[in-house]
Amino acid sequence: MTKLTTIYPSAIEHTKMKLYEDIDRYFETKEIMPTFEQYLIERSHYIEQIWINVWLNKSTNDVPKNEKKLFLSEKGFVVQGIDRKLINKLFRDEMRTYKPFDAGGWLNESFAGNMEKWENRYQTAKANYLKREEQKQLEGQKLSIRMEIEEAANEFIEENYQLFYLYCRHFVASQLAGDFENNPKFQAVDTFALEEKLVDEGHFNPAAYTTVSTFFEELTGDIHKTLHWGRSYFEYQTYFFVYESLISDYLSEFIPEKVLEQLPSKIRKDFQETFHEELSASFVKGSIAQLLYEVEGYFIEDIQAEYLSDLLKLAEVPFEPAVHKEIFEKDLMEREKIQAEEQAEIQRKKEEEARMMEDIFGQEYNPSLERHVHYVLHIGETNTGKTYHALERMKEATSGLYLAPLRLLALEVYDKLNAEHTLCSLKTGEEEKIVPNARHTSCTVEMFHEKDYYDVVVIDEAQMITDKDRGFSWYKAITKANAKEVHIIGSKNSKTMLLELLGDSDIEIHEYNRDTPLEVESKEFNIKHIKKGDALICFSRRRVLETASRLQNDGHSVSMIYGSMPPETRKKQIQQFNKGKTKVIVATDAIGMGLNLPIRRIVFLENEKFDGTRRRLLTSQEVKQIAGRAGRKGIYDIGKVAFTNDIKMMRRLLMQEDEPVHTFAIAPTNSVFERFQRYYRDLGSFFELWGKFESPKGTKKASLSEERSLYQLIIGSEIEARLSLMDLYGFLHLPFSKNEPGLTKQWEETMYAIVQGSELPEPIVKEGSLEELELTYKAIGLHLLFLYRLGQPTEAVYWERLREEISDKVQERLKTDIKKFVKKCKNCGRKLPWDFSFPICDSCHAARYRRSRYNEFDDF
Repeated sequence: MTKLTTIYPSAIEHTKMKLYEDIDRYFETKEIMPTFEQYLIERSHYIEQIWINVWLNKSTNDVPKNEKKLFLSEKGFVVQGIDRKLINKLFRDEMRTYKPFDAGGWLNESFAGNMEKWENRYQTAKANYLKREEQKQLEGQKLSIRMEIEEAANEFIEENYQLFYLYCRHFVASQLAGDFENNPKFQAVDTFALEEKLVDEGHFNPAAYTTVSTFFEELTGDIHKTLHWGRSYFEYQTYFFVYESLISDYLSEFIPEKVLEQLPSKIRKDFQETFHEELSASFVKGSIAQLLYEVEGYFIEDIQAEYLSDLLKLAEVPFEPAVHKEIFEKDLMEREKIQAEEQAEIQRKKEEEARMMEDIFGQEYNPSLERHVHYVLHIGETNTGKTYHALERMKEATSGLYLAPLRLLALEVYDKLNAEHTLCSLKTGEEEKIVPNARHTSCTVEMFHEKDYYDVVVIDEAQMITDKDRGFSWYKAITKANAKEVHIIGSKNSKTMLLELLGDSDIEIHEYNRDTPLEVESKEFNIKHIKKGDALICFSRRRVLETASRLQNDGHSVSMIYGSMPPETRKKQIQQFNKGKTKVIVATDAIGMGLNLPIRRIVFLENEKFDGTRRRLLTSQEVKQIAGRAGRKGIYDIGKVAFTNDIKMMRRLLMQEDEPVHTFAIAPTNSVFERFQRYYRDLGSFFELWGKFESPKGTKKASLSEERSLYQLIIGSEIEARLSLMDLYGFLHLPFSKNEPGLTKQWEETMYAIVQGSELPEPIVKEGSLEELELTYKAIGLHLLFLYRLGQPTEAVYWERLREEISDKVQERLKTDIKKFVKKCKNCGRKLPWDFSFPICDSCHAARYRRSRYNEFDDF
């Protein structure tokens, strides 16, 4: 027997029941009994429809899918591969004409010519209707009485609120006295850590607690069930939950009794007549449940604010309202006096801290510009000759200082000036190349020292002043440069902010525009379209290597640039491209920072980058900075830009006007540390104060997150004990990759060696893979940072030579290892397309998604 056959009789019975219900509802609206014929005339449409509704719902919901498909198939429908929704629609359409039940006929059989049955149905329906109406009226009267009780109770409780609180206060005091006398104190633990066994520490010490709330945090030793983030958990119980329950139970019995005693006699009489019983405290309790809940909440809040010592003394005083009222008012007055004194002390400390903060930080971050300095601003787009003109002026000067954002750029300028017979030394944190008789120096911006004097100072990439971690180095260089002329090179959107910063100083402005226009290609780029002079941009080392591997395997000669590549290696890669030994370059956005290359076309392989927190769309300034490297005057008259997707959106980012920047970054200075040491001697306090310090308008504080993380490694150690605060901060501030665990460990071991007076540990040298060589290069760089900081340049010579050898090995390894970096699914190893955006293939992703879905279902 099919499901269709079995449900058919029940559908008929359900239809009959619906017809009876319709007749009864029809009767309820009629004062005089209508005839059966009248009913049929007025309800004929509904009578016809009721069977259809019942049958369609029942057949659609109860008949399984396979039976529906079989039924339709027998009717000649094609059902294989048909959508479930379409199957249901076809089946419903067929059910409309399936063995129709004659509802009108059944009604005629039941009532036509049977006046007595019709009349009985009418009488019964009317009687039931009247009974329901009476019940509804009675319920209305009951509700009215409940509301009267609630209103009277609310008024009574308001009038006697303090008295009820005094009763509750005495009750809690007695309970507390018993708990302090009889219950043990348990060692504090995480209340959810049930695997930790509680330790009995003996009796409670009342003097250890100020307010009742501090005692309520103690553990009772029991376990109870509670809700946390919407889910049920078992946890160790605190006294708060115990007293919350005790106060609730006490008030829910005590207050209804008192309310009942005070209720007007009229309410009692109305209740008796309506409910046919005497009004009870239990009924009152039910009527004022919400009111009780609110009062309980207020009382437990007030109890927690009480001093524990006051309540423990109160437990010994028999309850007499007048006596307890006097005690309460005295305790309250004393508590408010103490709290006012505490608040005044807090305010005093706040004001003292504010004065201290003003003394420490004060006017430190207002520019102290020397008015005799001549400032020359070089403002313009990328690749417009800004740096060239500034350097030409520096070469003409008797002495000059070039400040670069990257060690590679400092190295490039060092090489350029010496090649052009302008003697120039190099100083970065990791190396010093002192050229005899040199009056010019090229260095990274962090190496700037305000006491050194030069005829001309050149500060490159000044828009970096907005960088939250490094920006203060630019601020310091711009505002404290000790020179006749200071040349500041910046992007267009930095002009307004730089002028605001320089104020009414002697300023000369040169604005630059591109001689070679940029042209965005209308077609989406494909790797098959690669041509000589192309620079392909992506935003991870891995993607650079994978793309370069694909190109080399296709027969192209490729240079590479990425952030963790040693600068010497990067220099050699650039030289190969400049000399035409390689036809194509694959790089990260590091290419956008001052590197001048003969690039015909910039190709963005990605429109998004990971910024340390999330993947986000490139900003307009980032697109311009990178795209601006396309085109080289005298080589390419037009700079071309291509994208792999979303060309319209990316073109808009490239062409739109940048909003001017108005904020710059600030960081701690030596002066700040000197003033800080008048008050404290530990860096932990400094980091805390720096967090509280409100950055002046137009500035943003450096986060110091890397310095804080390193400090956590040595806090309270002999390193902190033996080093001066400023020396310790200098070591925390060393520029190295602090997210590399190996380098962080090396830093810590070296710090211990310094304070213990032992030899510095040598960096670990590994040459097994390209990654190991790059990490070794960084490790040697960190070692050199320490050597130069400790004044050991002779020792540094050996390590600089070794680092150069490692750089050469990286260069050689890139030639041999690059073919290994084929883009593959990291899960199954399947080769992926060159422009595939994800680390795993579609098949593996789909399989992982299916597994996660199955796991979700398993949870139910």
